Amino acid sequence: MIERYSRPEMTALWTQQAKYQTWLAVQLAVLEAQEALGHTPPGTTKTVRSKAAFDVDRIDALEVELKHDVIAFLTSVNEHVGDAGRYLHQGMTSSDMIDTALALQIRDAGRLMMTSLDTLIDTISRRADEHIGTVKMGRSHGIHAEPTTFGLTLLVWVDELQRCREHLQLALDHLAVGQMSGPVGTYSAIDPQVEEKACAILGLKPARISTQIIQRDRHAALFNAFGLLASVLEQCAIEIRHGQRTEVMELEEAFSKGQKGSSAMPHKRNPIASENLTGLARLVRSYALPAMENVALWHERDISHSSVERVIFPDAFIVLHYALHRFNGVMDTLVVNVDRMRANVGLKGHVAFSQQVLVALTQAGMSREEAYRLVQAHAHEAWLANDGHFRRAIEADPAITSRLDEKTLAHCFDEQRMVAHAQTIANRFKAAVTC
Repeated sequence: MIERYSRPEMTALWTQQAKYQTWLAVQLAVLEAQEALGHTPPGTTKTVRSKAAFDVDRIDALEVELKHDVIAFLTSVNEHVGDAGRYLHQGMTSSDMIDTALALQIRDAGRLMMTSLDTLIDTISRRADEHIGTVKMGRSHGIHAEPTTFGLTLLVWVDELQRCREHLQLALDHLAVGQMSGPVGTYSAIDPQVEEKACAILGLKPARISTQIIQRDRHAALFNAFGLLASVLEQCAIEIRHGQRTEVMELEEAFSKGQKGSSAMPHKRNPIASENLTGLARLVRSYALPAMENVALWHERDISHSSVERVIFPDAFIVLHYALHRFNGVMDTLVVNVDRMRANVGLKGHVAFSQQVLVALTQAGMSREEAYRLVQAHAHEAWLANDGHFRRAIEADPAITSRLDEKTLAHCFDEQRMVAHAQTIANRFKAAVTC
């Protein structure tokens, strides 16, 4: 991933140096397990561990000649270890080391990802508490529907992100496995107890069963969890983009001192972070398809997945981690124009309160068909007229005022009454989350 969409703490986990360090950790764990079971001379692990090292440039040079990155790595390590290096990699295949080491990288990167996701959830939850009573217009099909509150909008985001967290954690748990089972997974040259002990040393569980590789449905589930999380971030970002439109102006990304919005138009204040997140979500989702295509490998293994994973693992982790961090910044500093939200609720003389008048008329004895016809006529007239005012038209219609008194009409247009359950909804949601 390009530096622009990277954060150093995540990028550091996906360098060549970091990858080979996890390879070495796997080799040392297997060696320690072999020694504990009496398969290597006492003191072998200590000797190897004290000397074990590698050089990335040397590995690259060796791979040019050997055409095999694992052998190049082992050769580089053995150049430092000497004779004791002959005990490394005994009974193992390349995938035993590669897939188990990948599990370590995923585990560490996953922890960073979860921390960033938790921070984002906390930030949005805080803003939801702040605005649970902030009335705004709810929209369906992009058109004014009925009032809601901005806090409820944000709690829906929290709910979605918490489900994403569950999906992500499950995928990470399924990937916290290792294997040291040798060619085609039959332990033909290695004791199964070595796998158990080595995985315990590494903080992993042995795969319940595998071929020569860890099966790629586990990895595909992770990328689908990534794609789902990215899609939720995009949905939130689109809401902010809509809210910042000049005609709406309910929300605005923070605009820093000295910032410029356009090379040509000095007035511009654009939702650039939310637009960026929309684009990055497309990128993250695109990694899910090749991850799923990696599931179908030939027989006990092939390496058609290898080239794909060299790209999608670092890129997906890095860019999604960046996106979580950037969206957290957006939400932490998001400008909420409370007055504009309220003004938009009252557009066209509170035309969005039509259902309240409809229900009141039916409760007063009018048929639903007649009530709907009357209310819709006034609503459409207010909607289409430049100076339309729904409430005034309703209050001037004898067919309506003969059935609804002034107090009832005021009740129909009481926006606070329409969102009176907002805090109850919030309390119920929080109670369900903590159960």
